[in-house]
Amino acid sequence: MVKINENYLKLPGSYLFSTIAKKVNAYIEANPDKKVIRLGIGDVTQPLAPAIIEALHGAVDEMGSAESFHGYAPDLGYAFLRETIANEDYISRGCQIGADEIFVSDGAKSDCGNIQEIFDENCTIAVCDPVYPVYVDSNVMAGRTGVYDEVTGKWSNVIYMPCTAENQFVPELPERTPDLIYLCVPNNPTGTTLTRDQLKVWVDYANKNGAVILYDAAYEAYIAEEDVPHTIYEIEGAKTCAIEFRSFSKNAGFTGVRLGFTVIPKELVRGGTSLHALWARRHGTKFNGAPYIIQKAGMAVYSEEGKAQLKEQVAYYMRNANVIYNGLKEAGCEVYGGVNAPYIWLKVPGGMTSWEFFDLLLEEASVVGTPGSGFGPSGEGYFRLTAFGTYENTVEAIERLKKMPSLRK
Repeated sequence: MVKINENYLKLPGSYLFSTIAKKVNAYIEANPDKKVIRLGIGDVTQPLAPAIIEALHGAVDEMGSAESFHGYAPDLGYAFLRETIANEDYISRGCQIGADEIFVSDGAKSDCGNIQEIFDENCTIAVCDPVYPVYVDSNVMAGRTGVYDEVTGKWSNVIYMPCTAENQFVPELPERTPDLIYLCVPNNPTGTTLTRDQLKVWVDYANKNGAVILYDAAYEAYIAEEDVPHTIYEIEGAKTCAIEFRSFSKNAGFTGVRLGFTVIPKELVRGGTSLHALWARRHGTKFNGAPYIIQKAGMAVYSEEGKAQLKEQVAYYMRNANVIYNGLKEAGCEVYGGVNAPYIWLKVPGGMTSWEFFDLLLEEASVVGTPGSGFGPSGEGYFRLTAFGTYENTVEAIERLKKMPSLRK
């Protein structure tokens, strides 16, 4: 008799954004005359930059000729892209990361979810709370998280590191030593960051205790402050304790194109085994390589034209973030983020739960956001809005929010 992986049955409810989609679809069906503005999911709205479109067209033309046709891509990525990434994102910042330490993939979400496969099922994980739900959910599926408590919203084998206004959203070193430490900087959902000194504390801690930091840097392109590192490898000692995930989705609008990469230094060894070698084996077995066309588009991200165009695009979204941040402040809300990340994190007004505020915002303003509780227990009482909408919709959404009857009482 076939047996299923019962760990999947332990997952409470559906994936956060699936639940949101169901609620929004039900609202639209009941209110077909209402214009719904979505500031919930972190999906971009601006078209791909001209330099990227040109690269895509050129690569498509290549695929139409026998002389320049490309079949299966190298499973770890084409050398032209890996070398460019190493030079542009790391060596230019003084980080000695080699092209052969970079693994090209179809996105950071896949890698963040899959990386846990190379670790023993008894490894203990620590997560910032709140944080991107894929980290915990993928470990639940692997049977690593223990028992779920519906009252607290916590898993018995997960170490939660609260990040709230009380500690300036900076996680504190846990009392119980974890094996795997998930850090997301700039943070999704709070939009907050860690300075170099704060991140150095974690690097030193991981090296001292033999832990591995799983560092999600998907939003590094939005960093504006000088003291916030763009990569964990700017920190001395990180190459012996950290794996870094990067995405082309938010810096270059590849959410519908799919491209990312993971960095695992060769110096990163645990239990006498190279994690670089393990991931290479896993990657080569389960992934057939990102398409040539997409990797050529990725190259355009690093061209002079591409850099200039994407700088404007990032500025566009950060202008939206400024509109949301200042608008919420004017409405009397307690607001965080929006400086080094395209996310704004607000304290839910009136003592409501985050899902109650979600329903209220949808009902009174036809605006969609993301309940903080979906990102972890410490997210309860908070709410996330994204700056990835159009400027016009963002302005309209904030004006609607200011006029909400329940907020004007």
